[in-house]
Amino acid sequence: MCRDEVLLESKLSLPLVGRGKVRDMYDFGDSLLFVATDRISAFDCILGSGIPCKGRVLNQMSLFWFEFLRDVVPSHVVTADIKRYPKMAARRKTMRGRSMQVKKADMVRVECVARGYLAGSAYREYCLQGKVCGIPLPPGLRDGDQLPEPIFTPATKAITGHDVNVPFRYIANVLGVELAGQLRDLTLEIYYRAANYAVQRGIIVADTKLEFGFVDSQLVLADEVLTPDSSRFWPADQYNPGGVQVSYDKQYVRDYLETLQWNKKAPAPSLPDEVIEKTSAKYIEAYTKLTGKEFPESAA
Repeated sequence: MCRDEVLLESKLSLPLVGRGKVRDMYDFGDSLLFVATDRISAFDCILGSGIPCKGRVLNQMSLFWFEFLRDVVPSHVVTADIKRYPKMAARRKTMRGRSMQVKKADMVRVECVARGYLAGSAYREYCLQGKVCGIPLPPGLRDGDQLPEPIFTPATKAITGHDVNVPFRYIANVLGVELAGQLRDLTLEIYYRAANYAVQRGIIVADTKLEFGFVDSQLVLADEVLTPDSSRFWPADQYNPGGVQVSYDKQYVRDYLETLQWNKKAPAPSLPDEVIEKTSAKYIEAYTKLTGKEFPESAA
């Protein structure tokens, strides 16, 4: 059972660069401090309840994958050791395990998505068009079916609302053919490596969303990588194509919210204790299965 105090908003005596759905970003001068909070969002709304240990899980899982993939692509990580941060304000203890110092990057404004299985928006698009992001797929595929081979399905990054799936030619026109091809090849290589590793640990990586940026003209992997917030993780022993899969992501929260009379607009409702505890347990289980490490009950 996670014993962390839920952190919904970090408050440091540093310039706040931005506040996303989960992460708070502070300016370190020539670098940034990323702090993963315990906020959780659904239907593009931040919910009224946080999930204990969620921020630490996301942070530690990203650090695991950044290291795992370092021979494929460099990352923006400088260090996650708070003792090595150039300066720190109050609440140092709170930052332990849920923060990382990263290089400032010129981010590529495209979501790079790899899909090995048909689910979510891709399945809905397939049902309407028989293809996903302009890629034709065989007829008769079901929700959750494995694809003949993984596909690259980029999306435009939205400031608010849902990202929009686009064909490869769209990002080739925006970014140039060379960079678009590099992003596609890197995304698929990362997916292959991660999916092959994860299935040996009992988890199917159905799809994942990656972000890249440039640091001193070098393309790097940035933000978060292969977490339950950016990927669909399915327990392999419960895989049953033909419908929505049991998962380690936020689907459990979404399913609960669908039972409410809520218009899916802010303010979002809070979650009952049972949903909070089960969601926290799902995040922690995903971490322990993938990394093979026990997750500490608290950051202390």
